[in-house]
Formats: sequence, C-alpha cells, structure tokens
Amino acid sequence: MIKIAIVDDQVLLVKGISMIVSTTSDMEVIWTANNGEEALFFADQNVPDVVLMDIRMPIMDGVEATKQIKLRFPNTKVIILTTFMEDDEIYLSMKFGASGYLLKDASPEQILEAIRNAMTGGTIMAPHVASKLVKQLDRSQTPNFSFLEALTVRESEIAILISDGLSNREIADQLFVSEGTVKNHLTSILEKLSLRDRTQLAIYILKNK
Repeated sequence: MIKIAIVDDQVLLVKGISMIVSTTSDMEVIWTANNGEEALFFADQNVPDVVLMDIRMPIMDGVEATKQIKLRFPNTKVIILTTFMEDDEIYLSMKFGASGYLLKDASPEQILEAIRNAMTGGTIMAPHVASKLVKQLDRSQTPNFSFLEALTVRESEIAILISDGLSNREIADQLFVSEGTVKNHLTSILEKLSLRDRTQLAIYILKNK
C-alpha cells in the first residue's frame, strides 16, 4: 500500500482527495494536517510514502514543510498542491526536493496518476512550467553542466536548449540540423540519463545545475 498524507487547510479539499484515494486498492491516507508544523509532527509518528502539500498555509507554509520533510525523510515524495502556478513557490519546492506540482482542480484520475508517478521517481509538471523554472536560475553565475558528462558535446548542447524551453524545430533551426536529428539525439539523451521525457530532462537540469 502507498501511504498518503494530505497537508492542506481547506477541509473540503482534504475530504475530496481522501475519498478519491479510498476508491483504490493500492493506497491509503494515513493522516491529514492543516499546516506544515502539524505535518512534521505527524510524519515523525508515521512516515508517509507520498505527501500532497499545499503551498500557502498558516504557521508553516508548504515550501518550508517540504524542505523539512525531505531533510528528515529523503525517500518520502512530496507533490505540491496549488490553485495557481506560483512559479516562485514551485521553484523553491523543487529545489528542496518536491517531485512536482498538482493543480487542485485536477481530476481524480490525474491525482491518482500523479501519486503513482511520484512513487516511481517521476516528475509531475507541465513542460512550459519546467521551462519557466529553469529560466529562474541565476544566469549571472557560470553554469556548471559537468553532470552531463555522460553525453556527447552535441547531446549536451541539445539538452541545455531543451531545458531552456526550445522545441525540436527551434533547436534544429538554431543548430542548423534537421528536426529528425534533434529527435534522435533526444532519444539518446533520455536513454543515457535514464529519463522518460523532455520534461524530466528539464527538471533534471534544474536540480543538478
């Protein structure tokens, strides 16, 4: 069973997600909390596999709670719950180890898929949001892409352009190669880095840069 914790000060949302989880046979809600401080207390008693974490809460917000939970329980996956795509908060949460975000109006299917995806090490984030987050990195510092050493020079170049939000066509035009060549390189990049898609690649670069 996947042990789920829900941290949100909106009672109806917590009840709604709990009901969705209760329809499954492979997961259960082990506790709920109204704020980050309460979540840390409950996590110390019963460590969850996945935490669905609101961002804006009283006493301790979701960003700080994510940081503290990942420090104490690095194997616990945190999915940020959000009404809007608050780029700054999502960015900080990702830096502290969150697996991505989930909009509060997501369908039951999307919620369950996100939980299972997080459990397998996947990221939960739309590609265009990933691009925005990557661009928030401090460009005044000299980038260090040594973590891409498993790639060829061309593959590294394409990986970085993908993390900047460029499409295959835009990359092909910039590098004066065919779109098919870019697709072939992308396949090789994902294989070498054990990633599933270009969104995971963007997040990988965000976390390691």
